[in-house]
Amino acid sequence: MKITHVEAIELRLPEEEIADKASAGQNSLIVKIHTDEGLVGVGEIDSHARVAKAVVEGPFVHSVCTGLARVMIGLDPMDIRVIYEKLYQATFYYGRRGVVIHAMGGLDMALWDLKGKILNQPVYRLLGGAFQTKVRAYASDLWGCNGDETAVKASRWKAFGYTAIKFGWAPMGHSEKVDLDLVEGARRGAGLDMDILVDAGCCWDTVTAIRRAQQFEEYNVFWLEEPLQQDNLEGYLQLSGVSRIPIAAGEGDSGRFAWSDLIDRGGIHICQIDLARNGFTEAMRIADLAEDRGRKVVNHFYTSGINLAAGLHFLAARKSTFICEYCVEETPIRWDVTKQRMEIDSGGYVHVPEGPGLGIDLNEDTIDNLRVT
Repeated sequence: MKITHVEAIELRLPEEEIADKASAGQNSLIVKIHTDEGLVGVGEIDSHARVAKAVVEGPFVHSVCTGLARVMIGLDPMDIRVIYEKLYQATFYYGRRGVVIHAMGGLDMALWDLKGKILNQPVYRLLGGAFQTKVRAYASDLWGCNGDETAVKASRWKAFGYTAIKFGWAPMGHSEKVDLDLVEGARRGAGLDMDILVDAGCCWDTVTAIRRAQQFEEYNVFWLEEPLQQDNLEGYLQLSGVSRIPIAAGEGDSGRFAWSDLIDRGGIHICQIDLARNGFTEAMRIADLAEDRGRKVVNHFYTSGINLAAGLHFLAARKSTFICEYCVEETPIRWDVTKQRMEIDSGGYVHVPEGPGLGIDLNEDTIDNLRVT
């Protein structure tokens, strides 16, 4: 079997629906890897979709600077590690971090989906088997404009059956008063029997983050996510050493070299690995590194059902995982790209898909409606 064609499909909501907020559910880049035997692997890239599409489709410049798709044509899709290294070397002069690794991660995801279809096995079995086949889900949402609006949101998701809720990004960071009001509202709406997770959206300096971690203790916060700028590794080390709330981070990191810095120099407690920015091959290597150092690994997810399915297969294969990010943003990119919605059960758990590969099917009507041409 050989790879014959690599397709990169940009999806984007209508311009009048694009809002100025920290949402990855407004556009996405879907990739399809076609073979000469008719099987197709599907993946997703969570990045700037237009830029990542150029990385996939770019022409040859020279041996260490070329687009990704042309490198893959004619290769055996089962040779996943070999292909990953070929892509890494072929982009050596403009890659190694950021959008190139994002694009490689989405293509790697599609290769694992394809491998599962070839072998008629779910991806988690190919990764070594399942420590669990369902994972507790937390509803992942953005903060309300104030504590009262956040409380209403928390009450709503609690009524849907979630046992944990996370809010993130603006307006957190505007002032101490705003920050405390938001977290108080989250706890008030969630009640005492629901876990609340705080995503600060990289808004504070180190001193402020240490103070907020202390102030948030009374609200029994489950974890404090990305309180610092993503490159402030020294600050993360200081914060992680004194915070009594676990510190989570990593959604912006791609590739094991970036992750090794965050884990070893940043000292974080919980590693949030996005499969649509890393792929399975790197995510498993990153998770091995983290777990060997006593850290826990979870997924990061705020795009379509493709990435949710990938995250679930990854979580199934990791011994340290304990919760799954479950984006609840109400956009067609989040809910309608895949035919399977993978909704939570009555206990607040989401089940790992059992079909071949990722175990999902694309909704081609949604793809056609949102495709950027």
